[in-house]
Amino acid sequence: MATPLNIIFAGTPDFAAQHLAALINSEHNVIVVYCPPDKPAGRGKKLTACATKLLALEHNIIVEQPINFKNEAEQKQLAEYNADIMVVVAYGLLLPEVILNSPRLGCINVHGSILPKWRGAAPIQRSLEAGDKKTGVTIMQMDKGLDTGDMILTAECVIENTDTSASLYEKLANLGPTALVETLSLMAEPNFQAMDHNVAQDNELATYAHKLDKAEAELDWHLNADELDRKIRAYIPWPVSQFTFTESEGKQHRLRVWQASVQEYQGSSIPGTILKADKQGIEIATTKDAIRLEVIQLPGKKALAVKDILNGRSEWFTVGSPINKLG
Repeated sequence: MATPLNIIFAGTPDFAAQHLAALINSEHNVIVVYCPPDKPAGRGKKLTACATKLLALEHNIIVEQPINFKNEAEQKQLAEYNADIMVVVAYGLLLPEVILNSPRLGCINVHGSILPKWRGAAPIQRSLEAGDKKTGVTIMQMDKGLDTGDMILTAECVIENTDTSASLYEKLANLGPTALVETLSLMAEPNFQAMDHNVAQDNELATYAHKLDKAEAELDWHLNADELDRKIRAYIPWPVSQFTFTESEGKQHRLRVWQASVQEYQGSSIPGTILKADKQGIEIATTKDAIRLEVIQLPGKKALAVKDILNGRSEWFTVGSPINKLG
């Protein structure tokens, strides 16, 4: 019979907190939660706790907040919890080998892709941007590499052509906790042997999900409409795809795009040319087909359907003109 595991949990955002909640509600025991130090947030720059800390305190679980694990005292303190396993979900720190080897069963991680594809910081966004048809979560045994450890269990989901990073995040946040609890149940069996269950990653198939950069959010109309559509969906809710609009007197505005769709177009207009501007949206020529902007956000304003923006700014979007310049 499996014995409940004593768990150290390490994580930061809401995605991690949802996994922590599943562990709290499982047969296993979360004995301590590790998360980063509180950070200033909001206009008042008030120190604010992350989602995992708030959930841990709500359930009277001990919270530790080291800056990193380079200090021997912090390494010793973690070892003294004498945990069976450490579960790491979106923690944001690379763990030194001494920490990885500290618990009896080592450290496992919940990663938001089907490894070895999209190792790294932004797997959800990069899978969407690349046009992948499916993604999922991988529960892996952590090693000293970046998302290179042996895979214990995977769970998949379909990427719909309407998914944004926000909606895909929610799918994985529902998928991951179940896969994690299933993995722990497997590892809690007295006869569990990693060599019988774990699968090594094929490094030849690995791709890397680079961290997002604000500069990537600039829309390039010389991409084709499919590429632009995927980019727009991948960058919601951050950094949000955008373009610069210049008025005739030279004043510039940054317009964010929150919703768009691909439209068939076989004409020869220069990429970036406005083809239509009506209640359906603003259609723009690309190198293949057209992209229709349907919900956009003017500087300092809330996001609105294009039909509402055209009521007051129709002169900005003249058919036949470049989208980045008035007239």
